[in-house]
Amino acid sequence: MSRRARVSPADAGLPDGGRRRTPGLRREEVAVLAGVGASWYQWLEQGRDITVSPQVLDAVARVLRLNDPERRHLYVLAGLNPPVPASEYGTDHLCEGLQRLIDAWMPFPAHIMDRYWNIIAYNDGAALVLGFRPELPQNCLITFFTDPVYRARAQSWEENAPWVVAQYRASLSDHPDDEGFSEIVGELSELSPEFTELWERRDVQVGGQMYKELHHPLVGALRFESTQLRVPARPDLTIVMHHPMPIEGTGTGTGGQTVEETTAKLEWLLSPEGRRGGMYSVAG
Repeated sequence: MSRRARVSPADAGLPDGGRRRTPGLRREEVAVLAGVGASWYQWLEQGRDITVSPQVLDAVARVLRLNDPERRHLYVLAGLNPPVPASEYGTDHLCEGLQRLIDAWMPFPAHIMDRYWNIIAYNDGAALVLGFRPELPQNCLITFFTDPVYRARAQSWEENAPWVVAQYRASLSDHPDDEGFSEIVGELSELSPEFTELWERRDVQVGGQMYKELHHPLVGALRFESTQLRVPARPDLTIVMHHPMPIEGTGTGTGGQTVEETTAKLEWLLSPEGRRGGMYSVAG
């Protein structure tokens, strides 16, 4: 009712909108503009136990000029799962604050990807540790399976591969009619039999945290906890941040590694000396 009261008849395009003295729309007018029955709409406002569909709710949201959070709230009030949040920005727009965020995460790796896992931005830590570089296909799923540099460094690749594929299927399930996912899956299916085998399992896993064990050619063993973060202002993007984790000793004479020691390795990689060495180790 509050949202109906704030839409003027003139804004709704009603013929007598400019002559009406009463503010807001009548229930009957909302029903007509949304293409639903007047009684049904009255029951909707009254919170009665009625059958609703996403299409009808979207029509009501359009008439009442609800923004995306209000539209999602309408779904919740009606007892339906809310739609995936929409972004007011284009996919090629990156808020400066997000770039500053991942740059401030240095020396730890961090990157930003869109709903298809296309790489939108990454910091120097991700370039030096994970092997991100401009000449790669700019998609995290494709590079996970096809980049020889990452495959050579990722000691936990076989363990993590099923989780990565299951998380991508979960992302697809949020956008079942989006052909962008099908294009990525089709391209990678032609490049990687390993991916095809895992994709056919149809496992689904919500993205969250994952442990990654790497062996860098310059500094040796590294272990990270990878965390996916969502930003309400950019629901179409995911920030992936890596935090160092300790490495336990093997019990065969090889010692472990503390978080502080891992951090020191990363700081050295980002030093002028480490960067010079990194120029010749990208294939390692």
